[in-house]
Amino acid sequence: MYNKHNILITGASKGIGLETAKYLNKNHNIYIVSRNTEKLKELKEKYNFKGYCGVDLTNPESVEKLYKELTPEIDVIINNAGVYYYKQIENYTEEEILNTIRLNNIAPIKIIKKYVPYMKEKKWGRIINIGSISGAVGEANASIYSMTKSGLMGLTKSLALELASFGITVNTINPGWVDTELIENENLEEDFTKEEILQTIPQRRFVSPEEIASACEYLISENARTLTGQSINICAGLSIGC
Repeated sequence: MYNKHNILITGASKGIGLETAKYLNKNHNIYIVSRNTEKLKELKEKYNFKGYCGVDLTNPESVEKLYKELTPEIDVIINNAGVYYYKQIENYTEEEILNTIRLNNIAPIKIIKKYVPYMKEKKWGRIINIGSISGAVGEANASIYSMTKSGLMGLTKSLALELASFGITVNTINPGWVDTELIENENLEEDFTKEEILQTIPQRRFVSPEEIASACEYLISENARTLTGQSINICAGLSIGC
């Protein structure tokens, strides 16, 4: 038996975000957020999601826009939107550095800040930050990305303490290599083949988006009400070596 919740998922037009939205849609009201408004409209109609909002979360006004266009009664946040640059530190542009921080850190903070008052009033809430194994163990040539994902883990622990007495849990899921568009579209093929990536993973397999979605479903459930402030590595063993 499920309690139906209003779930906000960012970065929901593809990959982990979309698969999580589809997975949770059978039992909850799903609100999807992404920059691609036309794609969101198609997905809303195809999967009968509750609502959508097309915004660029690096824009300072974006959170106010989605708050007004969707609903103020969000009791589950899945902060999934993020950006990844693979390059040596001296090759980052200033805009790439700022863009990574804006999307990976500032946007989740502003979204949480906006909806936490409702969760506090309700005495119930779930905040799930989608981090990365790169934030847990570090990744050469992705230092800014790794820094921002480490920051999400710190935010998670601190907010878990701050919000514990309100019945709100806060956790981070750190995926390893996930079998989504990220592998195809981030130009990593210039440096690595899929086969070479697989050789670095102890289980020699990619994580499926459904495995991340299933973990989100558990964290939302009452069975996970005492699980808070944790970083959960779903990485096929990547966090412990290769």
